[in-house]
Amino acid sequence: MAAWWDEKQGEEGDRWHRTLIDPVLERVLGDVGGVRVLEVASGNGYLARRLARRGARVTAVDGSKGMLERARGRELRAPSSVEYLLGDAADLRGLADGSFGVVVANMALMDISDAEGALREVARVLESKGRLVASMLHPCFDTGEENSCWVAERYAYETRVFRKVGRYRETFEHRFVWRVADREDPDTVLETAYYHRPLSWYFRALRAAGLAVTVFEEPEPTEEFLAENPPQGPFLLEVPLQCVFEARKL
Repeated sequence: MAAWWDEKQGEEGDRWHRTLIDPVLERVLGDVGGVRVLEVASGNGYLARRLARRGARVTAVDGSKGMLERARGRELRAPSSVEYLLGDAADLRGLADGSFGVVVANMALMDISDAEGALREVARVLESKGRLVASMLHPCFDTGEENSCWVAERYAYETRVFRKVGRYRETFEHRFVWRVADREDPDTVLETAYYHRPLSWYFRALRAAGLAVTVFEEPEPTEEFLAENPPQGPFLLEVPLQCVFEARKL
């Protein structure tokens, strides 16, 4: 899957990252010039390299050897001084306590089986008053394709959009199906695991790790997103499917 994901994200992120999630994430991050930044679950490293070009000193950690190979390949073609490491977000051994001013987790926490362990490790490697800035699926409105969906109802001369959600209070694993069709096999699909947890679960886990939420945002679609994603874009003006937050080390 690494090759497909790398091509999908490129150097700017795919449509959902580039035109919906990343603008809010980067606004919450603010100026990272001179800041030591760790990105966990960094994928092909497009965001890590972007932050490095803005003056951050960046370390990128990912658990996939295939993704790191592609990230390092991109680094060789356009050096940005990012350090790439193979590792589990819940076990960041080798990274010193209090060694980063910011940790970034971009659309990652819901994909990490031991998210509590990851948050503890994030808190450990953050310096005093350091920040975790993360984006993820909004647990209030996306509980998996089999448990949540859009509902559009016609009233007189207008269509109203609602979000139907089930199993919100539960914690459970999903299997997400990615359509990665190529010329050799147009029916190719791959599956990855991700985990639904209620929003209160994340707040408790953050607090237990010694982190407190100081910013919480729900990205609204940009004009570019609306233009490029006509079926679902207008629905996101009503109900957000992603959220972005900042949590500071206490």
